Amino acid sequence: MTQVKDTPSIDRRKFVAELLAGVPQALVVTGLGSPSYDVFAAGERDENFYLWGAMGGSAALGLGLALAQPDKSVVVVTGDGEALMGVGALGTIGAKQPRNLTVVVLDNGHYGETGMQQSHSSLGTSLVAVAKGFGLADSFEVRDGRDVAQVIERVNSRRGTAFAQVHIGTEEPPRALPARDGVFIKNRFRASLGYQPF
Repeated sequence: MTQVKDTPSIDRRKFVAELLAGVPQALVVTGLGSPSYDVFAAGERDENFYLWGAMGGSAALGLGLALAQPDKSVVVVTGDGEALMGVGALGTIGAKQPRNLTVVVLDNGHYGETGMQQSHSSLGTSLVAVAKGFGLADSFEVRDGRDVAQVIERVNSRRGTAFAQVHIGTEEPPRALPARDGVFIKNRFRASLGYQPF
């Protein structure tokens, strides 16, 4: 039997814009597709790392970045489909527990980049339960846009790894496309951290 979760009311683009406005010093890694568009639409910055063509890799990249930059807040902004594809990374995050990493999953219950097929999160899988099973104790759902403040507080406090499942609607705002040149994105991001390009 197909399960469909309650219709959420959070506007994805507004939520991401408010989140990023509240964490201006954070390093941001985006998952494939719409999360990249949302982060770019909120304002281009050198500290954004858009993960083009690597579905399932955003949480793992965010973990590596958090371990390499322990004095900076790291935010992964991804979707439910991308998070499910790389779900094993949550196990490693749970084992390492970086204090400065927050994973934000924009969950519309669908694979938005491949035709809006239902994802497992609308078919009975609780991403929060999965994250907690991997040892991420500070895992929680966000069903009201005003609760963006909870996510901002965790990012800025750097008191431990956090996982937020944000229930968004299925509406797709106009695409806002950041650069797709991986070398450019990498070199710009490294330069923002004081490293030379290679």
